[in-house]
Order: sequence, then C-alpha cells, then structure tokens
Amino acid sequence: MSLRIGDEAPNFQVQTTQGQIDFHQWIGNGYAVLFSHPKDFTPVCTTELGYMARIKPEFDKRNTKIIGLSVDPVDDHQRWAKDIEETQGTAPNYPIIGDAELKISKLYDMLAAEAQPGKRTAADNQTVRTVFLIGPDKKIKLILYYPITTGRNFDEVLRVLDSIQLTAKYKVATPAN
Repeated sequence: MSLRIGDEAPNFQVQTTQGQIDFHQWIGNGYAVLFSHPKDFTPVCTTELGYMARIKPEFDKRNTKIIGLSVDPVDDHQRWAKDIEETQGTAPNYPIIGDAELKISKLYDMLAAEAQPGKRTAADNQTVRTVFLIGPDKKIKLILYYPITTGRNFDEVLRVLDSIQLTAKYKVATPAN
C-alpha cells in the first residue's frame, strides 16, 4: 500500500548520526522534512546534503526539522559528513538515518518490497530519492519523487512549506511560484 498526502507518517525507531530516535517523538510539535538518498558518497547526494546544511536556518525559522536517510550504515554517514564538508563547505547539521536493512525505505515505499540489503543494483536504488514533508499532526503534507539522475530543489520544499503553514491558518490557496 503506498503512502499518500494526508496519511499518517509511519513511525519508527532508528539509529541516526545523532543517536537513536523515535520519529514521531523527534518531530514533536513542529514540521519535519525526511529526505532520502540512494547511496553514501555519491556526487548528487553530496551536493544535496551540503545544501540542506547551508539552508537549515530557513527550516529552523519555520519550526521544521530536517532528517536525511541513506541506505548505508551510520558509520558510513559519519565518514561521508567529512567529505560533504570538504566538498560543499558545510557538514550535515541534522541527523542522517542509517537504513542498511532497508526497513525505513520499504516502510515509506521508497523501494520495492523485494529489494534486498546488499543485493541492490543501480536500478534498484532509483526510487530512494524522495522527500516527505510531515506536519505536527504527523500527517504527510507533501511527497516528491525524483529520478536518480536529478538533484532536488530544496527551495521549492521551502516554498511548499510556507504555503502549507499559511493555509493551515487561513482558508486560502497559494499561486504558482
């Protein structure tokens, strides 16, 4: 069963680069952006994690936490953080989930059910470049799927977040751009 906007975001307990978390508790009374990556040390993902670290203050202003996910172990993420800082100028300043067993990736329908840890091909990784925006009510507000070849536009995620927060208070709709 696929997840849809308006569904409750599945909860999970997982190890991250900043320790063990319970996802719903970690979100608390704010918003959260969960964004996933097909592999550590890949060029496009490296630029995305660095960019998110640079614009994190914009999410903070909007009472929104950022959490990354990659289908590699936390130890690899910590080594990758040094590479991200060296190449992008900023290391991740938010937690990154270790999902080597693909549990969260499958829970959030990012990978096919038959995908196996350690037995993935490049084609199997393609659906793991996703973005979920989750509200304080733990409901999914936005889902974006990107092809493996294309980096994400996180400024668009900020724009949608602003719209969602505005329309949660007022009965309005926001225009294009």
